[in-house]
Amino acid sequence: MISNQILQNTIDGITSISHVGLCVADTDGRAVVSTFEEHRDFQNAVRDFAESSADSQEIGGDQFFKISDEQHTEYILITAGTGETSHLVGKMAAFQLQSLLVAYKERFDKDNFIKNLLLDNLLLVDIYGRAKKLHLQINAKRIVFIAETASARDVAAVDMVKDCLGLTGSKDIVTAVDENSVIIVEELEEGAGDKEIRKTALSVVNYLEKEGLSDVRVAFGTIVDEIKDVSRSYKEAKVALDVGRIFQEEKTVISYDELGIGRLIYQLPMPLCRMFIEEIFGDRNPEDFDEETITTINKFFENSLNVSETSRQLFIHRNTLVYRLDKLQKSTNLDLRVFEDAITFKIALMVVKYMKFMEARDF
Repeated sequence: MISNQILQNTIDGITSISHVGLCVADTDGRAVVSTFEEHRDFQNAVRDFAESSADSQEIGGDQFFKISDEQHTEYILITAGTGETSHLVGKMAAFQLQSLLVAYKERFDKDNFIKNLLLDNLLLVDIYGRAKKLHLQINAKRIVFIAETASARDVAAVDMVKDCLGLTGSKDIVTAVDENSVIIVEELEEGAGDKEIRKTALSVVNYLEKEGLSDVRVAFGTIVDEIKDVSRSYKEAKVALDVGRIFQEEKTVISYDELGIGRLIYQLPMPLCRMFIEEIFGDRNPEDFDEETITTINKFFENSLNVSETSRQLFIHRNTLVYRLDKLQKSTNLDLRVFEDAITFKIALMVVKYMKFMEARDF
């Protein structure tokens, strides 16, 4: 439905040009918006006209026009006076309002269609039928982005993303299915690849941060060739967002194709994770390691298990680092200088992060 503000702005503009008073009423005769200088009571006349078969009619010295949506009358337009100018202005205003009604209905329907498409709420036959009706290409390359900020979605975030991408008249769609993120369904140009996709994601991050939103992250799925597969790209983008939040905290742009081992860990059931952690650490919680031990472990992994480089960056003697690693080995039975043990320990730490994330989300 068109907002009253849009209706008022439209008839204000027409009146300022034509100097003909206009009023838009609902089918019960209540004035919705008006440019008449004085209050006029059209209630009975509007009701009678709405029930008639005429599309336009002169009643009581004014011109009445029906504004319809698919054969259903939504509004009645009244123009002051019965002269030729009044009639012409009325026809032009009715055409403009009719076009606005169709455009806004299509926009709403398209947004509703995309939301249901993303959430798998449509049958295959409905997807193709509604896409055709909404003039959306069936076979076109598309990809789904999800933009997220530190707090719940700002009410203006959808409009911000639209402004960023310049989507006026575009085939791309920006919408939201929850309070935490903004979704972009982009129809890709011929030949567009990873470079163009990342450029779009980064432009959204930069724009939202410039607008004052913090901790902006954008994740995207893989390219799909048919509109029915858009939901798959959306699900992939959701996984990428979660996995990135857990294991790639430093990244602002996350691709589903580059999740690494985090993708595997994300699919593990919680009971299996608990069993694995208990096997590695026993009753000890790896989060109970002191800050010195955690710093040593992280720096050792950063330097590809290189003892000399790690000790140099930690500003400690090599023997001190060896002592810390020996101490860790005694408590976990894992020697980080041995590649197999180091891999086991690294995966265990990632599993712990995953478990912590899932427990917090469920809570």
